Amino acid sequence: MSCVRRWVAALPLTLVLFSMACARTADSRLPTAPGVQASAASNGVAWGPETPNFNLEVILRGDGFGLVKFRQPNDNALIIDLDTKVRDLEPNTAYVLQRVADRNLDGICGTTGWLTLGKGLIPQTINTDDRGAGEENLFRDVSAFAVGTTFDIAFRVVNVATSAVVLTSDCYRYTISQ
Repeated sequence: MSCVRRWVAALPLTLVLFSMACARTADSRLPTAPGVQASAASNGVAWGPETPNFNLEVILRGDGFGLVKFRQPNDNALIIDLDTKVRDLEPNTAYVLQRVADRNLDGICGTTGWLTLGKGLIPQTINTDDRGAGEENLFRDVSAFAVGTTFDIAFRVVNVATSAVVLTSDCYRYTISQ
């Protein structure tokens, strides 16, 4: 009988732990290491497959820190969402996110041809608050390229006023999905 009492006594704790594990959103389980991809978002949108690299967690390092959640939903629109967050940068300052891409697929991203990203074709600044943190939801249309096209791609954050590069990423590999 004491064994049954212990099991019944432990049941509420077990249920609490189980409900906490189930309550996590998909985003809380996503890895944040460079080059590791996620397959779903908490809002229920289906994202591209994990391999090859359809979705990226781009880490930006330098004078502060940044993260770009590089996501392409599984749809016909061929739009990449670039949810960008920066921190520990100069307060109350405008920055832009830029990318360089090449199709050499040698793991070495080019150093020329940087493109300022934004809301489609319209460049968009990322403005930091009084603590040096900022975020912006950017996107890019890649419908000019065929599904399956693969790029090496790198990112950087640039101070708009000084043109100084303050954050940079490693070189990542990306393949356009549908």
